[in-house]
Amino acid sequence: MSLRPFRGSFPRRRVSRAGAALVLVAAFGWLPSPAASAAPAHRAASAPDERVAFRIQDERITESSGLAVSTRHQGVVYTHNDSGGVPTIYALGTDGRVRAALTLGGAQARDWEGIAVGKDGRGRPSIFVADIGDNLGGAWPYVTVYRIPEPSRLRSQTIRATAFKIKYEDGPRNAETLMINPRTNRLYIASKLFGGKVYEAPARLRTSGFNTMREVSDAPSIATGGAFSPDGRTCVIRTYFGARLYSVKPDGSPGESLTSIDLPRQEQGESVTYTADGTSLLVGSEGTNQPVYEIPLPEEALPPSAKPENAGTTSTTEDAEEGRKDADGPRVGLFLALAIAGAVAYGLTRKRGGTAGRK
Repeated sequence: MSLRPFRGSFPRRRVSRAGAALVLVAAFGWLPSPAASAAPAHRAASAPDERVAFRIQDERITESSGLAVSTRHQGVVYTHNDSGGVPTIYALGTDGRVRAALTLGGAQARDWEGIAVGKDGRGRPSIFVADIGDNLGGAWPYVTVYRIPEPSRLRSQTIRATAFKIKYEDGPRNAETLMINPRTNRLYIASKLFGGKVYEAPARLRTSGFNTMREVSDAPSIATGGAFSPDGRTCVIRTYFGARLYSVKPDGSPGESLTSIDLPRQEQGESVTYTADGTSLLVGSEGTNQPVYEIPLPEEALPPSAKPENAGTTSTTEDAEEGRKDADGPRVGLFLALAIAGAVAYGLTRKRGGTAGRK
């Protein structure tokens, strides 16, 4: 998420008010959505082992806002900057150094917020990057997802991008989460701020006209990143302070909440993906010289091949109750107060700002 001054026709005073409201809203961090609270709860994962998988050391990467594991190159993770720069995807090695910079020809980097690996219409490995940020909550009538083929040989190059224009069935919104189900190759976007929702793209994206996203499930408030597991059995959506794992329905869309996962403290955590074997999460943050942590998944979220033999599962009332506690009482109270204040400020800003700046 970037709160840089908007270079459109919005007066600076309105922009600053909107930015202040959004900063206040973002301050309350991880709150589960109503659906997450109502879903069958499991024991939350214990404090994560804060193992640093690697550190992003390239001076060109200052706002890493997405992570995606390569399907063609072992040990390679793709990332990108948030906004305002060159439309480039960086291929990182296991040491966190850039192995290749892939510039997207014909693309813009207005507010890139997510990245995922999928396939093109002919089944070839492809990289999708989402220009879906909208810090003013509806200033952009449509957003864009770009796709490039994943190169068979990693080298810095410019690759012509295919653009897909995206609209939501219930109107414009801010979003930072792009996910692609590896089983169906279907694209999902989770909206940010209050009452988060997951939206599903058409089964086949088209380059002409618009692709309308329809709501299929709830998402946590302040969703900043997400991903499907390599086998498509689960998916994860993170916020600034935590993450939540979901089952996946037979149709491929996110289903019931499985468990919550604690994440390490980060400067501005916005990225998450699964490791190639599906046993852990990789989580990153904006900022310079930022670590990417590897967080082991709880047993119930492991792929069948990785589960211990004869491992039993237990469920008690105490476990279920503990799984609902994503934060202690005082923290929730403070967060709710900040949330209400942020909502009021943001609502006043939208009312005064009207529809100015829309294109």
